[in-house]
Amino acid sequence: MPDLADHARRLLDLHTAPDVLVLANVWDVASARVVAGTAGVQALATASHSIAATFGYEDGEQIPLDLHLDMVARIAAAVDLPVSMDMEAGYGDPGETARRAIAAGAVGGNLEDEMRPLDDAVAAVEAVLAAGRDAGFELVLNARTDAVLRAEPDADREEVLAEAVRRGRAYLAVGAPVVFVPGVVDRAEIAVLAEALGPRRLSVLTVPGRSPSVRELADLGVARVSAGPNTQRVALTALQDATAALVAGGGLPPATRMLT
Repeated sequence: MPDLADHARRLLDLHTAPDVLVLANVWDVASARVVAGTAGVQALATASHSIAATFGYEDGEQIPLDLHLDMVARIAAAVDLPVSMDMEAGYGDPGETARRAIAAGAVGGNLEDEMRPLDDAVAAVEAVLAAGRDAGFELVLNARTDAVLRAEPDADREEVLAEAVRRGRAYLAVGAPVVFVPGVVDRAEIAVLAEALGPRRLSVLTVPGRSPSVRELADLGVARVSAGPNTQRVALTALQDATAALVAGGGLPPATRMLT
């Protein structure tokens, strides 16, 4: 196993470097090796939704944790890059789940707050960070708030963003290096969050056809851009399109490459 402390330092440095950190999320060894072998990639992050789908489970901690961790361990063992695990909401015990993720080779992680009472959400963040310190390094936590993702369609957007900032600042205050706000795609809203949380503190999810480009997000002050389950959707879209072409009497895309 690689030096986890070294990988953790590298991952943290990537969050504070001048260039935005881009993570094309992976879900199995094949996808991990393809992404890791792409020029410019410096770290990997798993997508819980995609791993669950690989085994036929719905998202939302429906996949057994042992099975989820086994895939994370396989991914971490297959590459020589820092790996961050999407721990969802912590499977009922965020600290223990983080300890097991570290044992599987992860040096970073996502943790959803599910809009729990803020004191409980902060305690979960602290438990995850403590698991990293117990292992001898600072685990790089992408502390997620669902304030935007779970907001009602007719909710006051200023209030929604204010709640995301309130929660994000609380997570930063106890040691999380970045705050993940999925669901935000509007440039003006992203700018508000980036300014309120501080330089190199905001992490966002890129959504096909809706999000600004990575270059634009970097200009807005975003520290980290991830793709979540959308990378698997890209792959499956290509698979379905290729299948449709074959069934219709055509052939496979001529630009197809041997990547595994």
